Amino acid sequence: MKIIATTLNAKYIHTNLAIRYLKAYAEPEYKVDLVEYTIKDPVMNIVSDLIQKKPDVIGFSCYIWNIEETIKVMSMLKKVNPELIIVLGGPEVTYDVSYWLDRLCDVDFIVIGEGEITFKQLLEQLDGDKDFSSISGLAYRKDKEKKISPQRNKVDLKELPSPYRFAEDLSQLAKRVTYFETSRGCPFSCQFCLSSIEVGVRYFDREKVKDDIRFLMENGAKTIKFVDRTFNISRSYAMEMFRFLIDEHKPGTVFQFEITADIMRPEVIQFLNDEAPAGLFRFEIGVQSTNDATNELVMRKQNFAKLSRTVTMVKEGGKIDQHLDLIAGLPEEDYDSFKNTFNDVFALRPEELQLGFLKMLRGTGLRIRAKEHDYIFMDHAPYEILGNNILSFDDIIRIKQVEDVLEKFWNDHRMDTTVEHLVTNVFPTPFDFFQDFGSFWDKQGWARIGHQLEDLYKRLYAFLEESDPKSLTVVESLMKYDYLLHQKFKPRKPWWQDKLSKQDRSSLYQHLLQSPEALGEKFSAMKLNEKELYKHTMLESVSFDLSHYLKTGEIMEAESYLLVYFNQSTNRTEVFPIPESTIKNAS
Repeated sequence: MKIIATTLNAKYIHTNLAIRYLKAYAEPEYKVDLVEYTIKDPVMNIVSDLIQKKPDVIGFSCYIWNIEETIKVMSMLKKVNPELIIVLGGPEVTYDVSYWLDRLCDVDFIVIGEGEITFKQLLEQLDGDKDFSSISGLAYRKDKEKKISPQRNKVDLKELPSPYRFAEDLSQLAKRVTYFETSRGCPFSCQFCLSSIEVGVRYFDREKVKDDIRFLMENGAKTIKFVDRTFNISRSYAMEMFRFLIDEHKPGTVFQFEITADIMRPEVIQFLNDEAPAGLFRFEIGVQSTNDATNELVMRKQNFAKLSRTVTMVKEGGKIDQHLDLIAGLPEEDYDSFKNTFNDVFALRPEELQLGFLKMLRGTGLRIRAKEHDYIFMDHAPYEILGNNILSFDDIIRIKQVEDVLEKFWNDHRMDTTVEHLVTNVFPTPFDFFQDFGSFWDKQGWARIGHQLEDLYKRLYAFLEESDPKSLTVVESLMKYDYLLHQKFKPRKPWWQDKLSKQDRSSLYQHLLQSPEALGEKFSAMKLNEKELYKHTMLESVSFDLSHYLKTGEIMEAESYLLVYFNQSTNRTEVFPIPESTIKNAS
């Protein structure tokens, strides 16, 4: 019996942990081949590849991001080979199982909940007596009648074999994200989340966890993302794991965690600030809303003051990047309330702020009680909301405009200095900047086309030219500074109009060749010759005192000059303010 476990990942760099658990548990009695695709792959290509492998059984791991594409693949497979046994599993088909049996005539079996034991028992029956009624957590049809057996008891996680040691995965470890579990379940009851359905938290064996992480690092894994719903729910466990990862990590490895920030104690953060190497850890923190009434309605306990303390302490430590999540569309959070939530969280200046929209997931309490708040939402995955009793579809469109420019102009960190100035000094609030710019962006039709880096600068300039022209003098200079700071090589044609004449530029260069100490000891020590100076540096004027700004963060309007050195030996870009006396001496 030829068995394949497969899925359609959102991106190539992602890997699917579920199908690896199925393979690990099925062996050695059954050999399961792992095959992964992406939702961007053409359906015909996926079907052709699978059919050529001559499978008897194919199991698909199903999620909101891949279910509709999976259905297309499954349907085509059945047309080509009606004898093929198709099994679905995963969170998207675990709930409303009767609905899926009615909708999907091509599916033979649905595995409900944790699938390791159920999938292996199914393989045993397919290979034997075909008595499927004896298997817990399985749904199927018999003589057109739906058969849905109760979900089985929770698996003893300490008995599960490792899914991280397959030879075929080793060559890809450095190129893809490795997803890792140390626990299953969540202690909280947030009504928009599937994790709230499972009561309690169960842990894998700690020493096995450590051995698996050592194995992954020794074989080149670079990004290990823990999928535990709340990694720090047990302080002692989290501290033990943090200590282990700090002590035994390999250079270049990054570990990502989902943490609950308001329960993290200051001494834990201080330990990380003191002990963790910069860049080793990355935190994902679900804030979702700062509206207390909204959080109460979705049974979400959150102390935003303590959360803010944690995020601030971590940020001040400078060791750990933080990714904070918001959800637009939660109950009783209208447009103005969401604006407050956004500004509350943006004030923490997280490295990434993800703005998502409520999805009415099958099985969640919020979907079951959707009528209480007049929710309307997509019929098919991802079930995103289209409105409710206090948030109209027009409001959602406006917030989506914010999301678009937030991703491009904050999360990608192309112009942090510029954006910080705009949200602090030019616009009433950060949300106002992103909303006004997002609406302008959408109106211009830019949401439907691609962008080069230079385009992003030109489009921000065009927006400010219309909305706040008086701010442009300073902002254009900040944009120049940001642009040059993020270049690795001297740009051939910057996006702005060059205001420095060739003669002035030449005079300044010649003066710096004669008197490099004018830019300080660091520049002088570089001993750049004329060829290097012309090839790897750039002179530019700005409309504020750059030296004062770099020292104090304050904008003092006054024309000044800077030299930018694109250092090829260190692969870093360095900026040197040019003193006014140097400009006069070069004239």
